[in-house]
Amino acid sequence: MNQRYDPALSYPCAKLDRPMPNTCPPKRRMTRTHLCLTLACAAVSAAVSAQTPEETERLSFHAQTTFVWQAKPAFHAGYSGPNSLSPLEERSYSLTATADIGLRLWQGAQLHLNPEAAKGEPLSRLTGAGGLSNGELARTSGPDIHAYRARLFLLQRWNAGGETETIEAGFNDMGGRATARRWTLVVGNYSLLDYFDPNPYAKDPRSQFFNWAFMTHGAWDYAADSRGYSNAVLLEYSTPTWAVRMARAAVPVESNGLALDGDLGRRYGDQLEIESDLPLQLPAGPLRASMLWFRNQAVMGSYSEALALGGTPDVGRVRREQSKTGWGLTLLAPLAEDAGLFLRVSANDGGTETYAFTEIDRQTAVGGQFTGAAWGRGADRWGVALAVNDISGPHRDYLKAGGQGFFLGDGGLNYAPERVLETWYRWALPAWSTRAGKVQSAVSLGWQHISNPGYNQDRGPVQVYSLRWHSEF
Repeated sequence: MNQRYDPALSYPCAKLDRPMPNTCPPKRRMTRTHLCLTLACAAVSAAVSAQTPEETERLSFHAQTTFVWQAKPAFHAGYSGPNSLSPLEERSYSLTATADIGLRLWQGAQLHLNPEAAKGEPLSRLTGAGGLSNGELARTSGPDIHAYRARLFLLQRWNAGGETETIEAGFNDMGGRATARRWTLVVGNYSLLDYFDPNPYAKDPRSQFFNWAFMTHGAWDYAADSRGYSNAVLLEYSTPTWAVRMARAAVPVESNGLALDGDLGRRYGDQLEIESDLPLQLPAGPLRASMLWFRNQAVMGSYSEALALGGTPDVGRVRREQSKTGWGLTLLAPLAEDAGLFLRVSANDGGTETYAFTEIDRQTAVGGQFTGAAWGRGADRWGVALAVNDISGPHRDYLKAGGQGFFLGDGGLNYAPERVLETWYRWALPAWSTRAGKVQSAVSLGWQHISNPGYNQDRGPVQVYSLRWHSEF
């Protein structure tokens, strides 16, 4: 599966008051996609132009498009298996386009619809590493463009006291006035990354780090279909200094599948997160921390049980209803506006197969995002980070015996932690005005160095070079 966040769109600091977009794959024909998006744009433009000034806030329209091109030179590999990163030279690309149509229903309530279209060809069928190189790609990606509904959700806020403040409007949030203390309820189809693990410095592959290892906690096997979305109910209480949020979301019927299980009373993903300022003041604000706990209940295969059968292990033969638990800790150190450092540490129990995200059982990631103000490019952004990914003992034994995961399987394993070092630079381009709004664009260059891809010392290191175009209004 896969997912996405955009600081400019809001998929940057995952806060209920600033949601974020996600990545995705395909589902219908290009002609139908263009027709649907064209009609939607025309309808929204006509509706807005017909409104009086007082009514214009009842309807909103945003859109984004992102193109990512990547190249990987050949690298050394002692051997390769069915799910290995190919040692040959490869090229890859992805293209996504997302619209957000928002409707203000009643006091504090908004309804959002996100039609999306995507296409792409991943490196090595999107296999061979814990930290995959492009967060804009999913296993359902293909060379033909397809359209699908990415999100459809209701957002309701209730005031709970304190000073009144203005919530900035953006992608998937029409903003408005609310008190500093408030409740927020989100019900429908969306990504858990839109609201959990708030990190404005490492979240969105459309504008920040490309690699999956920096999209969220690597060990958080969060409930989602193979595109990164789920049917969920989320409730948050927030104040100026702390917040708590919890959600129950649908898990896929099978590992990394597209169909979601509708029985939320029996099979589900639960998560609870507490976020708070800490008593340490930094140049741009206080040190901030968040703690996440999750529990998935689903039909999953156990590595130990698969190994106990003998022969080449296969988790598909031992699937049964069971749970997976884990946690994640994030520390954020703001240094200036839109610049700061982050630390993420996460782990899960490592006993069952990866069910929805990526094959990482433990992870430590550290890095930061910075601006180009020092050389007169204040709107530019750049980042550098290192992630050290790890898997559990049973997971290692399973792969060493020739077992296949959804993303991993070299046919053998000479184990070592996987390390992902990434840096990128994003040039902000001059904005231009259209009838739909002001279009903002940026072009980015990126480099990744992946040591021990797939936790295997007999393969790599791997270099990945990236080019990205992103536009939004």
